[in-house]
Amino acid sequence: MQFKEIIGQDYVKQHLLQTVAENRVSHAQLFLSPAGSGAVPLAIAYAQYINCQERTAEDSCGECASCRKYERLIHPDLHFSYPFFASKDVKIATDVLEEWRNMVLENPYFDLDIWRSKLSADNKQANINIAEAHDIIKKLSYKAFEADTKVLIMWLPEYLDREGNALLKIIEEPPAKTLFILIAQNQEQILSTILSRTQIVKIPKLADEVVKQYLVAKANLSDHQAEEYSFLADGNLIEANALLADEVNNNAGYFSEWLRMAYSNRVPDMMAFTETAASWGRENQKNYIKYGINFLRECGLIISGAAALVKLPPQHLEVAKKLSAVLNMPMIEALINELEKAHYHIERNANPKILFLDVSLQLVKIIKFKTLPKGTQYIYT
Repeated sequence: MQFKEIIGQDYVKQHLLQTVAENRVSHAQLFLSPAGSGAVPLAIAYAQYINCQERTAEDSCGECASCRKYERLIHPDLHFSYPFFASKDVKIATDVLEEWRNMVLENPYFDLDIWRSKLSADNKQANINIAEAHDIIKKLSYKAFEADTKVLIMWLPEYLDREGNALLKIIEEPPAKTLFILIAQNQEQILSTILSRTQIVKIPKLADEVVKQYLVAKANLSDHQAEEYSFLADGNLIEANALLADEVNNNAGYFSEWLRMAYSNRVPDMMAFTETAASWGRENQKNYIKYGINFLRECGLIISGAAALVKLPPQHLEVAKKLSAVLNMPMIEALINELEKAHYHIERNANPKILFLDVSLQLVKIIKFKTLPKGTQYIYT
């Protein structure tokens, strides 16, 4: 992966090049970025550049032995760590390394849902476990095979639980010529003990114009259509590619119908929906809840008179406008609060049938009977 292959992010590229030119490469760096902004390809290109044998001021050569191995992600001194779904056959990240390499080589712009689709996840939740932390320590304790600098790229360190404290010593005092690059999306979910030991590199979301140019070049879209897609993608190249592939799910249909059930107090239908939602698996349930939270926030923009800022496809926008006619801001806040609590409990293995039935009844209270949680933040007018 070379810097010239990465879409946009010119300022970040220049910063990374400068750290090498001035010999001030921090041994532990945290690439903090929204999804789909290019943090993974930037990390790989940065590592390749550092170990390139014939690098220029602007990029790695792409031709030396080190670059050729980096291009296929098979360099012996390039290591990856990432969330995975542990089982009797999968105990550490290298057990699914081939799947990881294939995914990154196919398209380095991906998220946890795409990664999950490449694995046998069942109803398990992804994490980076203690066995993986010990494997990282073991791998980095070895001398480098070929490169001047050993590199570990950890994707989504948010999925390190307390086990991540096992890595503190090696992050703070690593073996000579060792580089840690952590790629995160949510700074608040990272262990503070790890966060304090890293230098943060902030990677912004891609500009709409950059995404538009990418869509025109890749799919030969008209300027108008590319502009519409880039607006909806909001700087996320994963979303842009999904729009190109017309990859849609029925979260919008299920969620709008869920709210209609609540408004009509159709409890038997809600109980049937609970059975359906319970069969989805936890990651899909979390995605559904996240969609609902985002959808309600867009409804809030409509109610607040800021419809021009809403980023919903036309068919979803019509549903949002109709629902906004029967909702108000205190109700939106109360609904979002219930969904955020549901997401929290799903992550902690709550029984899905009980959880979705409970949330359904809370929706009825809020939408049908306008009974809001006590507190001045939910004063109903």
